[in-house]
Amino acid sequence: MPSINHRIYWSSIVQDSWQLFIARTENGLCYVSSPSGSFEEFTAYIKKQFPSATLEINDDFLAHYSQELTSYLKGSKQKFSLPIDVKGTPFQQQTWQALKEVPYGQTISYSEIANRVGRPSAVRAVATAIGANPLLITVPCHRVIGKNGTMTGYRGGLAFKRFLLDLEIQNSARN
Repeated sequence: MPSINHRIYWSSIVQDSWQLFIARTENGLCYVSSPSGSFEEFTAYIKKQFPSATLEINDDFLAHYSQELTSYLKGSKQKFSLPIDVKGTPFQQQTWQALKEVPYGQTISYSEIANRVGRPSAVRAVATAIGANPLLITVPCHRVIGKNGTMTGYRGGLAFKRFLLDLEIQNSARN
């Protein structure tokens, strides 16, 4: 539970035509925005999840996260190594953990994730948990596609989802 003096540090990353807002607690990364997300959307999420926290810009405190995300977006990094601090229900946490186990450059269906979390009939609940993922890219919900192989919704937009999947597939083919 956040204390009165709890701080959330934030920064932004500009890569090509995208701007991502990122935030972290003392314990790790807690939010990555979509490239189309506004600053107001970003601050609303932080205030909802951490109501007593103070939001403070600190590029230095987030430099390693910015470097990892930028390296990923340039195609030179495949795994994230820095800690995360994500809030969610136990089911969301379980779903997000299953997403982190999907290999770079591969895709998975919502029903396959439901099976992995031991709830094969909870496909809609899995989709809702995936949609609530606050850590775009680092918790790779972009790797989830429809059972028939179609692109499905993504908080970052379908064009950004396609970019991320293409980037991973191209880099996987090179390695």
